[in-house]
Amino acid sequence: MRLLKIVFLSCLISPCAIGQELDCKVTINADQVQTTDRSVFKDMERAFANFLNSRKWTSDTYKNYEKIKCSMFLNLKMVSIGNYTASVQFASARPVYNSNYESVVFNFADRDWEFEYIESQPLEYNDNNYVTNLTSMLAYYAYIIIGMDYDSFSELGGSPYFQRALQVVNNAQPSNRVGWESLGSTRNRYALINDINNQQFVDLRRNTYRYHRLALDTFDKNPDKSREIILDVIKNVRKAWNINPNSIFVITFFDAKATEIVNMLSEGNLTLRREAFDILSSIDSKRNIYQKMVSN
Repeated sequence: MRLLKIVFLSCLISPCAIGQELDCKVTINADQVQTTDRSVFKDMERAFANFLNSRKWTSDTYKNYEKIKCSMFLNLKMVSIGNYTASVQFASARPVYNSNYESVVFNFADRDWEFEYIESQPLEYNDNNYVTNLTSMLAYYAYIIIGMDYDSFSELGGSPYFQRALQVVNNAQPSNRVGWESLGSTRNRYALINDINNQQFVDLRRNTYRYHRLALDTFDKNPDKSREIILDVIKNVRKAWNINPNSIFVITFFDAKATEIVNMLSEGNLTLRREAFDILSSIDSKRNIYQKMVSN
């Protein structure tokens, strides 16, 4: 998988030093926090970014130009001094072969962040133990983002990292902190990794590879064939939706891919586009977006 990324990007960047896996931009919106000392929020941004970007999450070797581009946006509230809640949006993207385009692979909103943070205090983490809620949440999303990226380059390539994300969940559950619980929510951290590792949804994970490597990366050479693959992917997503229409894994697919699918299916065989529209508008709420596929 790493060799594929080298092929995609080596023509754009000269050789450079080896780095870690993630290139994550962290942005914190603390407008709702009433405090005169705003420096803590810049310190928080730096600490979160350093934790994600400086830690080595895999045993693979990455060049700087191979790093996974991702972002983390927090809408922050302060419960008391040093205690915070947040709604957090994560997104990651990967390059598309023979283009300057980057495709969103993961797009997820987590509304259940609770954590403690003291300015300049080191962020400690251990894969085998729950240390703090903050570092467990950061590590969880690091593994999810890496797993999704690997899945897009090789079939089920992200499995080791999804297993690590599951281990983070298992370690955190005894803490009784919100977002890790197995009951009561269909869109929390537990629900997402449970769906990803669910054998009933394994074809949805295979679709990640087929969509990106077999359709998106070859779109410039054979757009009609790529559109046929995308339609087949959509049919497989419908199968997953039929198993569980409330699956957060299915919802996350649409959140990442709806606009991109419309862009790729806005031309070409009208019968194919109409079939795709009929399926998508029946299983996802973004009908007004999908309408553009059949308006030409």
